[in-house]
Amino acid sequence: MSQTQRPIRIMNLIARLNVGGPAVAVTHLTERMGAPDYESILVCGTIEPGEGDMTYYAKERGIEPIIIPELGRSLNPLRDIRTLWKVYQLIQTLKPDVIHTHAAKAGFVGRVAAWLAGVPVIVHTFHGHVFRGYFSPAKTQFFIILERIAARMSDAIITLSDGLRRELAEEYHITRKGRITVLPLGLDLGVFTKLPRKSGVFRKEFNLPADAPLIGIVGRITPIKNHALFLNAAVEIRKQLPDARFVIVGDGEIRAEIEALVDELRLREAVIFTGWQKDLAHIYSDLDVLVISSINEGTPVTVIEGLAACCPVVATAVGGVPDLLDHGKLGKLVNDQTPESLGKAVMEVIANPPDGKEAQALMEDRYGIERLVKDLDGLYRGILAKKNRAK
Repeated sequence: MSQTQRPIRIMNLIARLNVGGPAVAVTHLTERMGAPDYESILVCGTIEPGEGDMTYYAKERGIEPIIIPELGRSLNPLRDIRTLWKVYQLIQTLKPDVIHTHAAKAGFVGRVAAWLAGVPVIVHTFHGHVFRGYFSPAKTQFFIILERIAARMSDAIITLSDGLRRELAEEYHITRKGRITVLPLGLDLGVFTKLPRKSGVFRKEFNLPADAPLIGIVGRITPIKNHALFLNAAVEIRKQLPDARFVIVGDGEIRAEIEALVDELRLREAVIFTGWQKDLAHIYSDLDVLVISSINEGTPVTVIEGLAACCPVVATAVGGVPDLLDHGKLGKLVNDQTPESLGKAVMEVIANPPDGKEAQALMEDRYGIERLVKDLDGLYRGILAKKNRAK
């Protein structure tokens, strides 16, 4: 950057910093796209009751988010007129060169406000979508219409995988395929790649036998994550591996329901609920298998982190997961979402665990934060240059 150029001012907008991949990704982007070339600002709402709060994650990295409380709530047309006005006023005050929105709520409100304010570059990232497994058909169709409208206001739309790009363009017709850019996540994976397998720290903390097969699920306890499938698969696994243990890492609105299911399935002695945990590296280190049992997924950060820690993965073949796992080369995919199939896949991995080093190297290469910063730098500057030439 020449002496006469000022930094590019970027505003990252996300509904809330609840536990999950989008919060981690947006935090790293805001941290890494800093001086001297950029000035990045993170704007978010407040979390919902019962959600895990990752604001600490941003603050540990020197980021003080600007809070617009209403941004964190679910979409409500009347209430969100006020939310939109607040975002618009903030844009008018800070005058960003780039608005980069993330996920559904902030994506719609932020892009409309940015368009009204005349922000030079408007970019949106789909970390997944809410068009399957979340809402009623009527509500889902309403959200699809909103996304089509917001797409017309966007200079660039980003997905994290080719599979998600195909879905948005060909199944839901959000915009044409040529307008969607695939940019995989960028994460700081050093803490996961440096830790040896089976460190024993997590097992010791929760009094788990060192030699018991340990199967875990990491994430929000919500219907879309399908913990019921995970637990019913545990029943199948225990038939063959009676000493197996299962850990549920995270929390959420249906935790009481899932705890009741544990008792109904007579799994209480085999299942541990850990709540939210900051130190995921030692958890992946001690797991024999990380499971994704979801009904729908974008690009789950837990899978990237797990593979970076050389932890084997078994996952339902939904959303962006098949792309992430190279269609079964980097982890075992389950297509029919039955307890029998999921349980069988887990037992096969325990019997013949993969080496994990190839998957670890690929995660570092594909999902390192520096690669994403370079990709976004080219995208932002390209759009800005094109618009400047058009003036």
